[in-house]
Amino acid sequence: MFVRLITDSFTRQPRRKLLTTVALALGTAIATATLTVALDVGDRLAREFRTLGANLRVTPEADTLPLEIGGVDYRPVDSGVFLSEAQLGELKTIFWRNNVIGFAPFLDIPIVITSVGNGDYLKSYPNPNDPALRTTLIGTWYRHNVPVPNGGGVFSTGVASTNPGWQIEGRWFSDDSAEAVLGSNLAHRGAIKTGQMLEIRAGDARSQLIVTGIISTGGPEDDAIIAPLVIAQRLSGKAGQYRQLLVSVLTKPEDAFSQRDPKSMNPAEFDRWYCSPYISSISRQIQEQLPGVTVRPIRQVAEGEGQILSRVQALMWLVTFAALLAAALAVASTAGTTVLERTAEVALMKALGARRRLVGAFFLGEQWFMAIVGGLLGYVGGRGLAYTLGQHVFGVSPSTRLILLPVILGLAAAVATAGSLLPLRRVMQLDPAPALRGE
Repeated sequence: MFVRLITDSFTRQPRRKLLTTVALALGTAIATATLTVALDVGDRLAREFRTLGANLRVTPEADTLPLEIGGVDYRPVDSGVFLSEAQLGELKTIFWRNNVIGFAPFLDIPIVITSVGNGDYLKSYPNPNDPALRTTLIGTWYRHNVPVPNGGGVFSTGVASTNPGWQIEGRWFSDDSAEAVLGSNLAHRGAIKTGQMLEIRAGDARSQLIVTGIISTGGPEDDAIIAPLVIAQRLSGKAGQYRQLLVSVLTKPEDAFSQRDPKSMNPAEFDRWYCSPYISSISRQIQEQLPGVTVRPIRQVAEGEGQILSRVQALMWLVTFAALLAAALAVASTAGTTVLERTAEVALMKALGARRRLVGAFFLGEQWFMAIVGGLLGYVGGRGLAYTLGQHVFGVSPSTRLILLPVILGLAAAVATAGSLLPLRRVMQLDPAPALRGE
């Protein structure tokens, strides 16, 4: 009988029920789209930000201060503390190893360009102490295979992973060849072009490098030579060692909890912090795997990412709330009109002995049925809207999340219930006698 009453109410007032269902469908469609994008936006933006460069710098715990003038490091080649590249595979064994998308070791040494050659032609510089010819050779990996301990296979990494946004004219060097790329400022200053051969000197050590490309980064690399790490190690006599490591990791935005001192946390709080991909917790895990190092976030990168991610996600939640609020107001309007038109019907039900709970359940049953239909339509429409947003904003469609279907249906039911509270209160408090007399 209860189901029959609800079914009959839809046949008698189809237009108003249709308007309520459409309002719920529109509200849940926007909620589906924004929630789908919001769940993906963190990962999408984090990966996009990784094209801007690494967000962690690893250095020896007890290192000497750099002596840089005009972007050139004038420390002696053998000064300072160095780290072993044999331990780098340990980075892919930390708890958040899948969030480590790349790392690149660096070894900077001061050098002097002594000559530039092109085929049979060789131009020697008579004054090797000319400041214009003194620069830094940055040894690193472009794309290098690192064995991961405990049967973890091989991980390919280097500046191709940590700094994919660097602009290069030509091609990168091969990690096992006597090749190099030149910074754009250095190439312009020395009138050096791709394909030429450089003869360089670091102390008593000499080497010849073929220029394979001209690079522009907007940083100190524009005034330096970037070559395979093994070249820098040979010139400095530091085989298998490096001075600093840049790591690119996917993180979640920092909040008040992530900025707390881990020493002040109880065991449950520490486990929650340690098992969250905060930049601070990942830094600690790297320090545990590489003893004797200091891990510092590159703040201008990490803080910028956190602010943008937080604001984008806040905008998505605000749009979702506004859409659901508009749907609730539409439901309240149609529900209030329905109650006014059916006052006599409600009074008759109460006069025949229907309890207030039964009358309330009858009206809520109508709203929940429309919420289910509207929620299903909204989920389907929201998936299409999310696909459009993903393609136009990120160039990639968001992943399908079926877990959102029960969430959307629950939100639709909550919106329908919230919009019906005031009309439902009027129904529950209605006195049948005056209503039946037309008062």
